[in-house]
Amino acid sequence: MARGWESKSVEDQVAAAEAAKEARAKPYLSPEQRERETRLQSLRLSRAQIVARLKTVTNPKYRTQLERSLAHLNKEISKLGEG
Repeated sequence: MARGWESKSVEDQVAAAEAAKEARAKPYLSPEQRERETRLQSLRLSRAQIVARLKTVTNPKYRTQLERSLAHLNKEISKLGEG
């Protein structure tokens, strides 16, 4: 039983060390920068979903709607500096 606790403690220590290493590796982001990164991530996810749907869509009206949405997302991503 003691051996199990020891290995759990070692795992916790390794996980804590890795988390601390990652925290040091990431640059400090201001609240505005974090908001921008979150917005970009959301836009990229939406874009990926639309691209996936475009590959399978058969309805021309829906395809047009998706293409417009994709254009809008591309524009928003470009505005945030990810052109």
